[in-house]
Amino acid sequence: MSSVVIFAIFALTVIGLSVFRLFFYRRWRRDRELRKAFPDHWRTLLGANVPFYLQLPEPARRHLEQRVQLFLAEKTFYGCDGFTVDDRVRVTIAGHACLLILARAYSDFDEVRSILVYPGSYRVEHEEDDGTVVSVREEIRAGEASGYGQVVLAWEECLEGAVHPEGDHNVILHEFAHQLDYLDGSADGAPPLRGEQARYWQRTMSQAYENLRTSLAHHHSSWLDPYGATEPAEFFAVLTEAFYQQPQHLKSEQPEVYAALCGFYRLDPLRPDLPETSGTP
Repeated sequence: MSSVVIFAIFALTVIGLSVFRLFFYRRWRRDRELRKAFPDHWRTLLGANVPFYLQLPEPARRHLEQRVQLFLAEKTFYGCDGFTVDDRVRVTIAGHACLLILARAYSDFDEVRSILVYPGSYRVEHEEDDGTVVSVREEIRAGEASGYGQVVLAWEECLEGAVHPEGDHNVILHEFAHQLDYLDGSADGAPPLRGEQARYWQRTMSQAYENLRTSLAHHHSSWLDPYGATEPAEFFAVLTEAFYQQPQHLKSEQPEVYAALCGFYRLDPLRPDLPETSGTP
């Protein structure tokens, strides 16, 4: 066999492997993962710590399990400050996170690579620059998300949201909503949408955001977490918490906002028997 033929075979092999890696490997790997049985004790953990899971009909429940299975296979968890990450922690976080993509494409979380878990609220140093002086102050946080594929969570806060499914806060939903917001490159409260859906979102959310800010400025109380008034990105994340935790209240108070969120998440939490589970891995 001539050197030219050998080189041609080698080149074609490299090209073939490269094409497979770029276009088919991820899907092949995910299909292989989903052929594995979903562990029974994971199912028990979802039932105990992700109450919304039990409200879903059987097909949607299995769909959420698939999302969780891929999430746990692909994302890396790190315990911080001596915290031990076990299956309870991993499944609880994955279950709540994957509610956000139950009816969306799993690829929405492709850029999420690592989840750092602290035992409780943690301290970080935050720089502030007023244009003249740069000052550093310490903040206590329960979670944060970045555009670099990292989510940080405080387990005590995660558990609080898990055991109080109708409460005001769920830090897992909040931080992973930020990750969806980052899909278009920046967390600005306007996740990627198109056409009339984008126009409806902009019109509805802008008005609701300004209404909240005006109400708080006049010292009126709000059932919605006032933290949502700090900036549009936080408004979206806070609304996401309310959408899954207090859907009836949100729909009654702000039906247009509720409709916008149903459109984005492709799911109506008040009718879990009819989720649009059409997104594919």
